Amino acid sequence: MANFVKTQQEILEKLNIEALNSMQDNAIAVIEKTENTIVLSPTGTGKTLAFLLPLLNAIEEEKEGIQALIVVPSRELAIQIEQVFRQMGSGLKVNAVYGGRAKSKDKIELKHEPTVLIGTPGRILDHFTDNRIDTSAINFLVLDEYDKILEVGFEDELSRIFTHLPKLKKKILTSATESVEVPAFVNFSRPTILNYLKDKLNENLQLVAVETEPSEKLERVLDLLTHVGNQNGILFCNLKASVDTVSEFLESNKIEHVCFYGGMEQKDRERSLIKFRNGSSQLLVATDLAARGLDIPELDFIIHYELPYSYEEFTHRNGRTARVSEKGTAYILKHTGRKLPDFIPDADPIEELKVAGVARPFFKTLFISGGRQDKISKGDIAGVFMKKGGLSKEELGLIELKQDCAFVAVPRKKANQLINKLNNTYFKKRKVRVYEL
Repeated sequence: MANFVKTQQEILEKLNIEALNSMQDNAIAVIEKTENTIVLSPTGTGKTLAFLLPLLNAIEEEKEGIQALIVVPSRELAIQIEQVFRQMGSGLKVNAVYGGRAKSKDKIELKHEPTVLIGTPGRILDHFTDNRIDTSAINFLVLDEYDKILEVGFEDELSRIFTHLPKLKKKILTSATESVEVPAFVNFSRPTILNYLKDKLNENLQLVAVETEPSEKLERVLDLLTHVGNQNGILFCNLKASVDTVSEFLESNKIEHVCFYGGMEQKDRERSLIKFRNGSSQLLVATDLAARGLDIPELDFIIHYELPYSYEEFTHRNGRTARVSEKGTAYILKHTGRKLPDFIPDADPIEELKVAGVARPFFKTLFISGGRQDKISKGDIAGVFMKKGGLSKEELGLIELKQDCAFVAVPRKKANQLINKLNNTYFKKRKVRVYEL
């Protein structure tokens, strides 16, 4: 491993991970000695780390330019991988490029010559064809969630990206689904396939059927949310219009939540996930865009408000809960008298929903108008909130640091007090605004 890259144990400690799982151990060993690798593993099993660690080993310290390219199907996954890479503390420069934000931001960041580039196909191709990126040193390629890349219609962009990559030595494809053919232009001859999809044991997942009349569906959702009480979960819809309908109903009943679907502005999508990750909101109302490829916490439950169209989406949704050794529940809203689709197994019926109540989240999210470009670190933010704001270490929630801003979870009851103390104060040499998100 190059001198500027930490050892694997140091990286795991930095990520607060005690040890790699068997899939990660096997994938790393195979990727390091194989030209073409396919890793098939369920959502939430750690595929990101399985390709990032061998990627670090493949970097040549003395070589300039982008050496590794990671192609992903969504902006959120690009941002997530970039965050994980930065948290690893390797000393290597990394940038994520994706649609939904100004290309001028990309241009500024790309001038710093990253070693690793992460992005969505359309935006990567834009930079390649405009000759903003020298691709001559790229020899390590990852197509993460490649089945999803093809599913959302990026095959043309992907094929054109490959024309700019003449010196690839190592290609890794990851997926949570195995029923997808690899296009010929990927030139994936004799790959080593690691298939962990069959190893996914759902013994910790409980399927529960909640019967409802179609006209009473929203009221049944309210009953269900008071039943689960103070827990984290996702309510899945098939359509944006359904998300809007559910959201309006929840809002009218003063149930705090955030929404997530493809038609939202990128900034709003990011902020919904930030609030969901840090506990400022315990319910995410979403389309299947949230079924995989997102960095979100372990969930206690998911709700199938509308039934998915296929077994694959049913599996991906359920994969958001009952991960590894944790237990979880998938609630299926079933119309009275109607049969469930054949791909949905028998679910335990629930006769009576208890009333646990819906508590308001402990945290609120505060926005800070300064970030990495202002030389502000997470440690700087924690220091100001504890010394000037008077928070204890235990009260300070998740801090997410971006290029030009930051987000901090703080106790709801102290949010206004903190805003009054810290708004228009200095973080490092930058005077910043602090307000509730």
